[in-house]
Amino acid sequence: MAPGLVRVALRRTLRDVKYVEAVRPRRARGLVRDVYRQVERDFGMLAPPIALHSPAPDVLAAAWLMLRESLVAAGNSTRADREVVAAAVSAANACPYCVEVHAMAISALGAPDTAAALEANAPGEIADVRTRELAAWARGAGALPAGVSAVAAAEFTAVATAFHYLNRVVEVFLGGSPLPDRVPAAARGTAKAVLGRLIRPGAAPPAGTALKLLPPVATDGPGWAPPGSTLAEAFARAAEAVEDAGAGVLPPRVRDLVRRELKAWDGRPPGLGRSWIDEPVAELPLSERPAAKLALLVAKAAYRVDDAAVAAVRRDRADGRGLVELVSWAAHAAAEELGRRVSLRPSGEDAFRGPG
Repeated sequence: MAPGLVRVALRRTLRDVKYVEAVRPRRARGLVRDVYRQVERDFGMLAPPIALHSPAPDVLAAAWLMLRESLVAAGNSTRADREVVAAAVSAANACPYCVEVHAMAISALGAPDTAAALEANAPGEIADVRTRELAAWARGAGALPAGVSAVAAAEFTAVATAFHYLNRVVEVFLGGSPLPDRVPAAARGTAKAVLGRLIRPGAAPPAGTALKLLPPVATDGPGWAPPGSTLAEAFARAAEAVEDAGAGVLPPRVRDLVRRELKAWDGRPPGLGRSWIDEPVAELPLSERPAAKLALLVAKAAYRVDDAAVAAVRRDRADGRGLVELVSWAAHAAAEELGRRVSLRPSGEDAFRGPG
């Protein structure tokens, strides 16, 4: 398939977003239009995992800010290494859509064997020792490779945090592959190769360009980010936007419950039963339980979100914006908690400051 046809097919996948209606590019106005233009310019295509946020413009900007400034923009680390982190986190979170996208990018950057190992969820088969160690760290199974600078470690942590967020949102709203079902089986290999070239970076765009999409905030960025850095500012602005959105759709008791459950969580997939949801939400009023259940599902097991869980919430929150804001808040709460836990530095390195 030609690159132009792949771009058209990917734009059409916005029609396949579940539960909400994404804004079509030709109808985008204001902040949505500004984000769409940046995404197509800097990422190479209008990525559906970002565009699905479009019913909630501020949350859309927050999602793009995290992705762009962690993965796409120029930094101390290489794009190839950051793509490895993105794919490894996505594999650990069982998000096949994101694994496929970022394995394509790794292959297009010249490491098809690494891409194949990550797509097969077999990071131990990566031949290059340093890359294998980086993938293990991203999965929470080891330390950063020796020689990684504190600045590069912050960039890797930013990517990991962004993908703990995006994996959860994608699991709720998108299917299992970035290629639409309408692409014929005989053309999928070619389409994947073209898609990999579309998202393969040329010269990295300058850091910080996306900051203007959201207003400055008074709070500091996460503890893993260098104070005053673009990463600190980007993730602080994104967090403020998502928190404001969550406050509009989730009662304080629900948000407090989800945060408490996340702090006590070991990060492993919960069991197949429902007690891990039913028991904590029993303390809430009946009217707040459907939203709390959906938020906990998104945070801990987004792959288990189903039509019934969404329908229970949509009875009281019929608009797509409210659903995007709820899912975004829960995914971000989990991503922030998991981002705080990673081993930030190789031995001998000083942290910028304690966890925040």
